[in-house]
Formats: sequence, C-alpha cells, structure tokens
Amino acid sequence: EVQLVESGGGLVQAGGSLTLTCAASGFTFDDAAIGWFRQAPGREREAVSCISSTHTVRNYGDSVEGRFTISRDNAKNAVYLQMNSLKLEDTAVYFCAAVDYYYCSPSVSFFDYWGQGTQVTVSS
Repeated sequence: EVQLVESGGGLVQAGGSLTLTCAASGFTFDDAAIGWFRQAPGREREAVSCISSTHTVRNYGDSVEGRFTISRDNAKNAVYLQMNSLKLEDTAVYFCAAVDYYYCSPSVSFFDYWGQGTQVTVSS
C-alpha cells in the first residue's frame, strides 16, 4: 500500500521558518519524482516545488523562489521542504505527491499518489 505522510506543519509568525517532511512507503522511492503542492481556502491546488529521482529541483512560482528548499533522503524514503521567511500568503494545506517517473511536472494530474496534507498557518 502506498503511503505519503506529511508532517511539520503548524502555526508560525511571518518571517519564521518551518520544515515539512514527507515520509513515503509502498513504492520504489528512488525512482520517483516527489512534489510539494499547496492549497489555500477557495483556491486551486498549486505546485510549490518538486525533486526528481535524479535530484533535479524545480521550483514553481516566483513567490517561493529563494525562500523554499526541497531535498530528499533516499535512505529514509523522505522528502523535505524547508520554508524560510514565511509570509501570510504561504498559509495553506501543503501536500506531497509522488509519481512513478523520474522527472517533475507542476501538474496535479501528473502525480499518482498523494498525502493527506499538513496545515501551515502564518500569522502576522
């Protein structure tokens, strides 16, 4: 059974940092691209960042460039999203997603597996 479990969300003040973790099981992690998406209330789910099986990183959106860093640890079947200088507009539910393919895409429909999400709330 495929499982993606996000953790590390919470309430943080603007300017603060959080690190999200996506723990994966049930598929060949080393061969999969893993993405982070987010969904704010009333908005569509949007791609944040993705890391391919070859550790190539894609960041989506000028708003996260230079503030968010994605990484993966294949030995632990985990992907991380380090989020710095958080802004009010980063408030959303953050999801990790996986696809049995080596490269990334910002498309929601590209990914086969999804976690349940973790809430990130940035306060002023």
